[in-house]
Amino acid sequence: MTKSVIEILSAEEMRRTITRLASQIIEKAGDLQHLALLGIHTRGVPLAENIAKQIEILEGVAVPVGALDITFYRDDLDQIRVRTPSKTDIPFDVNGKNLVLIDDVIYKGRTIRAALNAVNDYGRPEVIRLAVLVDRGHRQLPIQPDFTGKKLPTAKEEKVKVYFQDLDGHDAVELIK
Repeated sequence: MTKSVIEILSAEEMRRTITRLASQIIEKAGDLQHLALLGIHTRGVPLAENIAKQIEILEGVAVPVGALDITFYRDDLDQIRVRTPSKTDIPFDVNGKNLVLIDDVIYKGRTIRAALNAVNDYGRPEVIRLAVLVDRGHRQLPIQPDFTGKKLPTAKEEKVKVYFQDLDGHDAVELIK
């Protein structure tokens, strides 16, 4: 069977989507001095960095950004491909923060459940919200994003691949059938 690849978001569409996500986060955040972004490795990290840059452009406020590895918090390690854990780097105190967890794609919800458990080991934010670039449905857990770039109904056998310039040499979102 031949794979077919469909571009869902071009680089320009990704830029606009990230700008919209940043605007929505600003609107909901209230006092930006308490806002912090926490990207989930791997592609949630460059997404969080891009959103933070856009918030700074729009509001003139530098929002702290951290990186969270959730490998050892997963309950499905036997079902996913093994990868080398990345470094968690949270350069701010999470206690009392208006924390936005950021990931590229939400699917079953297990990554976010693991991220919530991991965050609890670092402190207690005032509130935790979730921002994703793509929501592809098929949840196994009652987890929904607060901020969504694009809803993309998919079949379970399809894949969504997100590319970032810093990691992949270009920006795009593709659906692989």
